Amino acid sequence: MEKLRTLVVDDEIGMRLSIKRVLDKYQLTLPEVDDEVYFEVDVAETGEEALGKIEIDPPDILLLDYKLPGISGLEILDKLAAKESEMIIIMITAYASIETAVIAVKRGAFDFLAKPFTPEELRKNIAKAAQKLILARQVRKLAREKHQVRFQFISVLGHELKSPLNSIQGYLEIMKKRVQGDNLATYDTMLDRCFVRIQGMRKMIGDLIDLTQIESGQKRRELKVVDLNEIARHAVETDLPDAKEKNITLNLTTNGMVMMNCDGGEIEIIFNNLISNAIKYNKPDGKVDIQLGKEGERIRITVADTGIGLTEEEAGRLFKEFVRIKNEKTRNILGSGLGLTIVKRIAMLYNGNVTVKSQPDVGSTFTVMLDANVLV
Repeated sequence: MEKLRTLVVDDEIGMRLSIKRVLDKYQLTLPEVDDEVYFEVDVAETGEEALGKIEIDPPDILLLDYKLPGISGLEILDKLAAKESEMIIIMITAYASIETAVIAVKRGAFDFLAKPFTPEELRKNIAKAAQKLILARQVRKLAREKHQVRFQFISVLGHELKSPLNSIQGYLEIMKKRVQGDNLATYDTMLDRCFVRIQGMRKMIGDLIDLTQIESGQKRRELKVVDLNEIARHAVETDLPDAKEKNITLNLTTNGMVMMNCDGGEIEIIFNNLISNAIKYNKPDGKVDIQLGKEGERIRITVADTGIGLTEEEAGRLFKEFVRIKNEKTRNILGSGLGLTIVKRIAMLYNGNVTVKSQPDVGSTFTVMLDANVLV
């Protein structure tokens, strides 16, 4: 529950106390921001007294009488307009007219309340002011969070690219200085390692582009009804050479035709990421079981491996951007740390999700659930 400090400025004591009595008992629910609001009310009799209180502790909402002894409500508006503030000002007056309302709004008032007004009219105006204020705060909060996320994202990206670049630079300097002699064949291993690092960076950049396009909504999507069995088989064929290098068996099990209205390329990204990870983090002579089927209106994709597995804490971090589990078993395994984030983002496009169950030294099972009939 959020407190909004409210200052009532009016030279009529009855008006000040009536407004305070109504607002002291008023609690407001704002479903748009999932928040509740109550009001802490202070009062001032003159403009000079109000300015003094505002200087010390600016309120969130100011209910300001148009006609005051001494400095007027409009003069107070002019003074407050020169200061940057999120304060919401509602002008209250017995001299209601279109001209007065226009002048007040031009000078910074949010709304206009004409005397005499009912408690319901007061609550209605206060509710509008509170909603504007809370929404504005939410927008600023999101903007700050977005800036922070962007900063963290760039920092992590810079760190992830710095390591392979340093490695490549080190190998190139060794070759340039002929540290291993003049026989070029002695540098082949270094060149191979450079190519591996470059391939890793290209993969990271490609994953980053995919993720950015998905999250920005700018990725071109070709939607049509396709049989996911064909996509699964193609993904298995693509990853088969890597599996053979480690003598890993790939088993694909399907349950009849699995038709879905989707972008086939997006579903293929899901299969490729899950299968390639299952191979990469597997043990030699291991296996990967891929299952595809339909459960009512939901599609289930399961990829299980006999690999190095994860602890519960590691599994909880797995779908965050640039997260790669680093330990003695994964030290020499390259990756962008974006693949599973992309899988999750794509699953969400189809009202779905991805989960993992894993046990260290036993293996991991990734399950993706998708809505077969989502209007994408």
